[in-house]
Amino acid sequence: MIGKGHAIASTGASIAYGWNQEKNAEVVLKEYLAGENPKEITEEFKIIQSQNERCINNTLSFVVSPTIEDGKELTKRELEDIAKRFIKEMNLQNNQAIGFVHRDKAHTHVHIYANRISLKGEVYKDSFIGKRSQIAADNVAKELGLKRVCEVQQERLQELKVQRLAIKYINDRVLESRPKSLDEYIGKMKDCQVKVIPCINKSNQLQGFRFEYKGANLKGSEVHRSMTGGRLIGEISQNTSYSRLKEIPQSLKLLDKTVQISSNMATKIAKDLVKQVIKKALDTGIGI
Repeated sequence: MIGKGHAIASTGASIAYGWNQEKNAEVVLKEYLAGENPKEITEEFKIIQSQNERCINNTLSFVVSPTIEDGKELTKRELEDIAKRFIKEMNLQNNQAIGFVHRDKAHTHVHIYANRISLKGEVYKDSFIGKRSQIAADNVAKELGLKRVCEVQQERLQELKVQRLAIKYINDRVLESRPKSLDEYIGKMKDCQVKVIPCINKSNQLQGFRFEYKGANLKGSEVHRSMTGGRLIGEISQNTSYSRLKEIPQSLKLLDKTVQISSNMATKIAKDLVKQVIKKALDTGIGI
């Protein structure tokens, strides 16, 4: 089961979407609310939200999605139980909330909208709400014996075992040729039918890489733990003589663009470089 969440300002439109009868919507959760339509529910949200008008994104929007197989078997009562447990995991028991199940697609899912302002007028902190939603959904799945995200991921990786082994083999052969830049590495991987896709966030920071090969699209860490962004950059950086933390670049050229390296990734690169320096020293007998 997957959980997603974020804070929004469009309360009325979102609740109207949740209640959309074209999606065969059914109400499966209703906490501290009496309204019978989207307009009435929105007005009730606004009454509570008026206690703290400085909060702009004053509604929390969640989507809780069981696997397709689990979703086919779940009854309305069971989906109601999932919604209530999810709200409890998110510590929103003192907030207005309404939830709708949508069955218009093969993937049954529940939309939950919770007032970010509690009945006491307190603002719910939305920091890392996306990650917290994932954890909450996983905890509920574990409690109810539903398939968890980690189990789905493991099954997927097992199905793609042949592609993963092939990508890892090609990666190792390319690194053996000692590419001196990411562009050179990406080009050599492409020559071997592996497409390397840089993952760059909105702050223009490089987060890592995805790899496409024969229908598979995988994160570096899904291929092998040695293929995370930090480790790959660290490996290639050795070919340009970086050996100390102060020499690690804060930015680099990638596909004709300059991208930033986060401090977290720079630290990981430095640690890998230190390990490599120690290994080389041991292999050559320096200091022994």
